[in-house]
Amino acid sequence: MSVISAFKPQKFKNRVNIYLDGEFGFGLDLENFVKLGLKVGQELSEKEMVEITKKAEFQKALDRLLMFAMLRPRSEKEINDWMIRKKVNKNIIKSLLERISDLDLLNDRKFAGWWVDQRITFKNKSLRDLEYELKNKGIAKDVIFEVLDETEVDELGSARKLIEKNNYKWSRFPGSISRQKKKIYLARKGFSWDTIKKATE
Repeated sequence: MSVISAFKPQKFKNRVNIYLDGEFGFGLDLENFVKLGLKVGQELSEKEMVEITKKAEFQKALDRLLMFAMLRPRSEKEINDWMIRKKVNKNIIKSLLERISDLDLLNDRKFAGWWVDQRITFKNKSLRDLEYELKNKGIAKDVIFEVLDETEVDELGSARKLIEKNNYKWSRFPGSISRQKKKIYLARKGFSWDTIKKATE
């Protein structure tokens, strides 16, 4: 048995350090601290400490995951990659995914819709580029095709905006060379030949 000898707040206001027998024992979030009703002088068995530290580990990982997941919509692959990078305990990954799924923060279809809208609006992406990016984000093919099919993508408008934005790169070249360079640029961006032809006329 160990005896709780002191509590000290961490620099993060929502966590406290718990000391056992005069030495640091473990950190705990305030929510679990209040729920458990821990007190100075209270005895804790080995089993109780294991259960408490499990709850503390889960809550700490959840708090960090929520900060990551709420910064912007995330794909399931991004979430899983984040947990690998942060070396999250494999035993709590399933519970973490269930919790953020309950909060509607794990929805590949919603993520794909948001991603496409952002990339069209701010990056003037081609359909081919959008498909490639979503695949890299781990989105299933059927979801990609559904989202792209439902989204109004003005590829010609995007191609023309890209040319206008980058026209200074080709302005010093004669007309035919300038057009050729524009075509090569748009081809690298994933636009179809038909769109490239219309955009450079």
